[in-house]
Amino acid sequence: MSDWFSVRRFAAVFMKEFVQMRRDRITFGMMIGVPMMQLVLFGFAINADPKHLPAALVMGEDSVFARSIVSTMEHTDYLRFLPAPISEQQADWMLRTGEIQFALTIPPHFSTDLVRGRRPALVVEADATDPVATANAVAALNTLDRTALQHDLVGPLATLSPTQTPFELRLQRRYNEEGISQYNVVPGLIGVVLTMTMIMMTGLAMTRERERGTMENLLAMPVKPIEVMLGKIVPFIFVGYIQVGIILLASRFLFQVPFEGSVVTLSIAAVLFIAANLAVGFTFSTFAENQLQAMQLSVFFFLPSLLLSGFLYPFRGMPDWAQVIGQMLPLTHFLRVIRGVLLKGNGWVEIGPELWPIAAFTLVVGALALLRYRRTLD
Repeated sequence: MSDWFSVRRFAAVFMKEFVQMRRDRITFGMMIGVPMMQLVLFGFAINADPKHLPAALVMGEDSVFARSIVSTMEHTDYLRFLPAPISEQQADWMLRTGEIQFALTIPPHFSTDLVRGRRPALVVEADATDPVATANAVAALNTLDRTALQHDLVGPLATLSPTQTPFELRLQRRYNEEGISQYNVVPGLIGVVLTMTMIMMTGLAMTRERERGTMENLLAMPVKPIEVMLGKIVPFIFVGYIQVGIILLASRFLFQVPFEGSVVTLSIAAVLFIAANLAVGFTFSTFAENQLQAMQLSVFFFLPSLLLSGFLYPFRGMPDWAQVIGQMLPLTHFLRVIRGVLLKGNGWVEIGPELWPIAAFTLVVGALALLRYRRTLD
C-alpha cells in the first residue's frame, strides 16, 4: 500500500508547492489580487445606468415655465446642469470636448408662444458618441413634454394640456444620430488592442533576453540604458501603427464608422499612446523574472484599464474614486481622443487636454523603467 501511495511523499510535494508559491511572489499576488480586483470593480465601480450627467443650459429667456422644465429634468436624476447658463457657442464647444453630455436650449419668447398655444420647441442636444451612456437619460427626457408643466398649466392655462403636449421636445443625438454601437466600440478597440499587445510584447521581449541567457551579452555591450530602452521600444511602434491601420480600415469599410478628423492628428496622438504602453511593458520586464510573470503583470494592468477607461461601461457612471483611478490610465484619455477625432472631427485644440496626461504618464513610467534597468546593470 505504501508503494502505491505514501502520505509522506504526498505531504512533501504538497509543502513544496506552497514554498514555491511563497517564492514566486508575483504569481501568488496575481492569484489573490486579480479576484479581489474583479470583485471590487464589478461590484462597486461598474454601472451601466449613469446618473447626474453634466449638462449645460442655453437660456433664451428666464421664465416660470423655463425654470419648471429645468427643475423637472434635474429631478429625473439623469442630468446635472452647470451653475450658470452659457451661450450656444460655448455649449457646442463643451459637447465637442466632452465636458458635458447634454445641452438644453430654451428659445426666446418661449413662454409667450406656450401661452398662445403655438407649441414652442425646446432643443436637447446629446453627445451620442457613447449610446449606452445616454440611452436611459434620453428615454426619461422623452416624457417631459407631457409632465414637465403639469403643475403650471392650471386655471386659465389648463386648456393647453388635455389635447396635446404644450411644447415640442426636439432631441438631437450629435455625432451618432442613429445610436450605432459600432461607432463607439470599433474606434475604442484601437486603444484596447494597443494596450494589450504593446505592454505584453515589450514585457516579453526583455524577459526573453533573460531566459535565453542573452541578457549578459546585452549588458556587456557599450550601450546606455536609454539606448537599450529605445532600441527595444521603437520597433514595436511600427507594429502598433500596423495594428492601428488595420483597425481603421476595417472600421471605415467594414463597419462604416465615419472619419471626420485628420489622419495626421490621429497618427501623432497614437505615437504618444503607443509610447506610454511600451514604457509600461518595459517597466514590467524589469520586475518580472520570466515571461510568465511579465504576462501576469500585463493582465494586472490591462484589466483595470479595460473596465475603468469607459470602453465597456460609461465612464461617468462610475463612482468618484473609480473615476480618479481611470483618469490616471492612458487608455481613458486615448479613447476620448480617437472618438473625438473620428466622430467629431476634433483637432489639436480639442484633444490637447487629453494628450498631456498621456505624456505625463509616459515620462513618469519611462523614468521608473530607466531607474529599474540601471539597478539590473549593477
